[in-house]
Amino acid sequence: MRSPHQISYVFISILLLLVGVLQLATPLLTALFAYFAMTFLSFGRSRWLGLTLFLLLFGGVSAGFFLFIKHAYIVLPEIVDKTIPAVVEYAERIGAELPFTDLASFKVSALEMVKSKIVNVGQYARTATVEAVSLVIGVVVAVSLFLSIRLDFGAEPEAGEDNLYTATGREIAERFRGFYSSFARVMGAQMLISTINTAFTSTFLLWNGYPYVSVIIVLTFLCGMLPIIGNLLSNALIVGIGFNVSTHMPFAALVFLVVLHKGEYFLNSKIIGDRIRNPMWLTLLGLVIGEKLMGIPGMILAPVLLHFIKVEVSRNKLAPSQLPPS
Repeated sequence: MRSPHQISYVFISILLLLVGVLQLATPLLTALFAYFAMTFLSFGRSRWLGLTLFLLLFGGVSAGFFLFIKHAYIVLPEIVDKTIPAVVEYAERIGAELPFTDLASFKVSALEMVKSKIVNVGQYARTATVEAVSLVIGVVVAVSLFLSIRLDFGAEPEAGEDNLYTATGREIAERFRGFYSSFARVMGAQMLISTINTAFTSTFLLWNGYPYVSVIIVLTFLCGMLPIIGNLLSNALIVGIGFNVSTHMPFAALVFLVVLHKGEYFLNSKIIGDRIRNPMWLTLLGLVIGEKLMGIPGMILAPVLLHFIKVEVSRNKLAPSQLPPS
C-alpha cells in the first residue's frame, strides 16, 4: 500500500491534469488570485477586513476593466489604421518586404489566421458567459477557503487521527499549501516586476508624447504577467505605435526597451531569486505546453507549476542507497 505522502502526489497530479483537460484553468487562476488578494489585504489582522477590502477592490477592478474594454474596442482599430500604413511606408522606403502591403491585405492575413477559431458571434457570447461564470465560481471558492480555519476533507470524527483517510487528507492539504505558496511567490514577484516595468514604460510614453497612452499602459501591465512572451507583445506594440510619433521614435523605443529589459534581468534575480528562476528553455517549454492545454491562463500557471514541482522534488531527499555513485 502506498503511503499517504505518495497518495497526495498522485492526487494533486491527477487534479492538475484534469484542470488542463477539462479547461478549468480560469476558475483555478481566479481562486488563486482572489485568495492571494484577500490574504494581502487582511494585513494579518482580520479575515473579514481582507474580504471586505477584496470585494471593494473586485468591484472597482471589474468596473474599470469593463470601461477599458469599451475604450479599447474603439481605440485599437484606430491604432491599426494609423500604425500599419506608417510601418508599410517605412518598409517601402528601406526596401524591406512585409507579409502585407496595406491595411486591407493585413486584415485578410489576420482573418486567415483566426477564421479557423472563430465560428460566429454566438460563440463569442457563449465563451464570455462561460468565462464570467468561471470567474464567479473561482471567487466563491476562494472566499470559502479564506474564511475557513483549515482545509477539511470531512473525515469521520470517530475514526480518530491515525487512519489512512485522515493522514492522506493532511498530506493533500500540505500539497495545496505548497502549490499556493509557489503561486504567491512567483505571481507576487511577477506582479511587482510588471508594475516597475509599466512605471518606467509609462514615463517614456508620456515624455515622448505617445498617443493612446492609457490603453498601452494597461496592456503593458497585463502583458507583463506573461514571462518572456508578454514582453515581446508589449514591445512590438510600443515600437509599432512609435511610427505614428516620428521616424526615429521606433528606434528610440527599441533602445529604451532593450535597456529596460536588460536591467530587469538584475531586478529579476533580486526579486524572484535563484530558487524561482528557471532556465529560459524550460520556461518557454512550460509556456508553450500551458498555452496548448489551457490558453492564456495556462501560460500564467506554467511558471507556478514549474516552481511547485522544483520545490516538492527538492523536499524529498534520497536515501543513501539511492544516490548515484560519485
